[in-house]
Amino acid sequence: MRPFKFTIAKDIVSAQKAVQANPKARYLAGGTNLLDLMKEDVEQPDELVDITRLGLTQIKLITEGNNRGGISLGALGKNSDAANHPLIRQYYPLLTKAILAGASGQIRNMATNAGNLLQRTRCPYFYDVAMPCNKRQPGSGCGALEGINRMHAIFGWSDHCVAVYPSDMAVALSALDAQVLVNNADGTNRKIAFGDFHRLPGDTPQQDTTLHANELITAIEIPKNRFGKNNYYLKVRDRASYAFALVSVAAAIELEGDRIVDARISLGGVAHKPWRALKAESLLQGKDASIENFKMAAGAEMESAKPLEHNKFKVELASRSMVRALQMAWESNK
Repeated sequence: MRPFKFTIAKDIVSAQKAVQANPKARYLAGGTNLLDLMKEDVEQPDELVDITRLGLTQIKLITEGNNRGGISLGALGKNSDAANHPLIRQYYPLLTKAILAGASGQIRNMATNAGNLLQRTRCPYFYDVAMPCNKRQPGSGCGALEGINRMHAIFGWSDHCVAVYPSDMAVALSALDAQVLVNNADGTNRKIAFGDFHRLPGDTPQQDTTLHANELITAIEIPKNRFGKNNYYLKVRDRASYAFALVSVAAAIELEGDRIVDARISLGGVAHKPWRALKAESLLQGKDASIENFKMAAGAEMESAKPLEHNKFKVELASRSMVRALQMAWESNK
């Protein structure tokens, strides 16, 4: 690991000023991804700004504004605290299931909510500094495009990057239409719809999110919904623990009897960001909950998939996974 300066920020303003003054500075919270990247020489910050003393850990009901009745997750709260909080378990069990499917207990105890959203791809070509990678070194090429791409994208990829985004938590937040609250160094605040927070690679795959240079995530808001009863998170992976998804599905449905009033489906392990299955959602609305309708919706969603040489199996796997997750969500309160 290269030498770096360590700065302890006492408040949001001082943290943002430190990062604003040094383009090579990075915020440090749990560090579960950033420190690994530094050890592998993938990330080379010359200053880490410790933001663990800023607070921003509270989980609370939102009592005013457009998201009144929803939940706010402090950016620096730990993943374990979010997964096990009574409000989350009662009203947003899909999020609990997704968080607990990720990493290990030790990592969840360290990793923060905002840090989870900002984790970078686990593409082996990104981690191997001897290989070309436009995400790590823009203009060098994409080693995975013509390389071993079994774990890579089937949606939204470009010739510049075929990597996938690794978070489980974010897949559930995508399905729940969360918003990301950020603070800028000039004191202004804004909310980013979750679907707009992460980017597809295009010709700038080094940019994972739509955050501006000096913005700091302060909270994640989840609006009130009626998906607390019928939901399921399915993660398909090569081994049962401590592995990233080949395909994951966050599925939630609102039912009146067996009729689907509303549906939310988000996929992980298939794109550069959580992939909302909007076509499948639309086709399910107003339909009866049934395996036949789940298969119809999943098949329609997968029509736009563009598999690579080694991951054609993901098309069928994702389709079957959607059907299974929807079935489990449907049957979860029978």
